Order: sequence, then C-alpha cells, then structure tokens
Amino acid sequence: MFEATPNMHTQLAALENNHLKTTSIIDGVFLTHAHIGHYTGLMYFGREAYGKKDISVYAMPKMRTFLTTNGPWNQLVDLKNITLKNLQHDSTIVLNNNLKVTPFLVPHRDEFSETVGYKIQGPKKTALFIPDIDKWHKWKKNIIEEVKKVDYAFLDATFLNQFEVKRAMTEVPHPFIEETMNLFKNENLLTKQKVIFIHFNHTNPTLQKNSKERIEIKKLGFKFANENENYEL
Repeated sequence: MFEATPNMHTQLAALENNHLKTTSIIDGVFLTHAHIGHYTGLMYFGREAYGKKDISVYAMPKMRTFLTTNGPWNQLVDLKNITLKNLQHDSTIVLNNNLKVTPFLVPHRDEFSETVGYKIQGPKKTALFIPDIDKWHKWKKNIIEEVKKVDYAFLDATFLNQFEVKRAMTEVPHPFIEETMNLFKNENLLTKQKVIFIHFNHTNPTLQKNSKERIEIKKLGFKFANENENYEL
C-alpha cells in the first residue's frame, strides 16, 4: 500500500472484500511524508485497533526519526506493530520478481520529514506516484519527460487554481491542475492520457464527477483516478 491515510480502515476493508484476503492484510506500506493525510492511518495497526505484528513500513530517514521519537507512533515501533524499513533517494527496493519501487525526493513543506514520490515498476508497466509537491518547476526533474517514461502518472491535483480557497496559497503550495494542464498543452494525446489526477482538496470542483470543470479537463485527454479502479502493472 502507498500512503497510510486516515481512511486506512475502509481501504483495508475494500481490499479484503474486493481484491484479496490474507492473514497479514497487506505486505507493507510505503510512506511519502509526515502530513496528516499521509501517515496517520498507521494508528490502525496498533493495539487499540487491528493489533497487527511486524507490518513493514518503508520510510525515508527523517520520516523514520519522526516515527521513532514521537508518540503515539513510537509505540507502534516499540510494540512491533510495525517494522520500519529504510528508504533512500533514488535507491530501488526489489520487493519480489514482479515489483520494484524507487523513492525520489520532491520539494514540499518538509516541517517534520522529507517528501518523496515513487516509481513503481511491474513486469510490464511502470507508474509514477507524486501525490504532493510544491510546484513542478521547483523539482530537479522535468515532469513532462518523467511522464513520458512511464505508463501511468498519478499526479498531485490538490487545487484546480489559485482562486479556489480564501487563504494565502503560499502556505499550502501545490501545482494547480490548470498549471499542470498548461505544461502539457503541446504534448500529444498519448502523453496527456498518462496523467491521472489524484489528491483533491474538498474545495476542488473536479472532485465531483459530473462537474463542468472535470468534464472539460477529460475532453482534453487528462484522466482522474476513481475509487476501485485497477491499473495493472
């Protein structure tokens, strides 16, 4: 699983009911960073909930330090509900013969930990997973070229544009969907169709499947992730 969201319990139930049923539920979790929507679901592995043992949690160095030095997360480590696994920037983890995962650093509000995205490689296809980043131009890599290298690109779509919320957007920087679309406007349809928007703020009108904004964006070739969709690797 990638990310430990506060909806972990419903996600695990959906996995068990619709896709798999194993004694360990899942084999492990890859974390991106220490913002509440991305790691707090780890609480469900603790003794107050599932009470699991030795769930592998893959984390970068600062993220590991955050989890081991702050409660209640360090209790998960001490009671061995979770077992932390080391990640390093651009260092590939081989999970099995069919799956490889490579974390890479991206610029984001790193108050408590670094932030990473992932390249996920299967036997036939590869996915890019970047749920959070400040702005594409702040990244050392070119997002257009990185999308062209993969089959799927799950990208940060927190806000549609800068007028969406009444607060200083510099406090919560993300690439607006409109900015991402503008970057890809001269690319061919095949490239645009690789972009799958994820990670929507509740104010984002494209979160609504029948909104005019979402319909117009889809007409241009871009896609939106939906619950229960399968993307085979």
